[in-house]
Amino acid sequence: MKVSQLGVGLLALSSTFGLAQAAPAAAPAPVQQRHAVTINQRRENQQQRIAKGIQAGRLNARQGARLERREASIGRQERLMRVAGHGRLTRRERVRLNHRLNRTSRAIYRARHRR
Repeated sequence: MKVSQLGVGLLALSSTFGLAQAAPAAAPAPVQQRHAVTINQRRENQQQRIAKGIQAGRLNARQGARLERREASIGRQERLMRVAGHGRLTRRERVRLNHRLNRTSRAIYRARHRR
């Protein structure tokens, strides 16, 4: 009984491995596009968090405007970096943008939860 279970397990494992090798691997997205999507997605998510905070009454207009200005500043900085780099960001530039996005994210959280 144990031998047949072991045989079935090995057969299943070998067929899975064979199928994994036979299937063509999907080409990974270019590195720059992956990072650009991440930065842009984070900016979009933060914009939505600010809007939800204003709608829910957790942020007043002044707080929302200040956070929106920070987001706009990050967008301008990214745009200038991309122009200087012919549409691409260096690793250092991505780190700087992510650092600013992290700080802005914390500011959004604090503003929404402060009472």
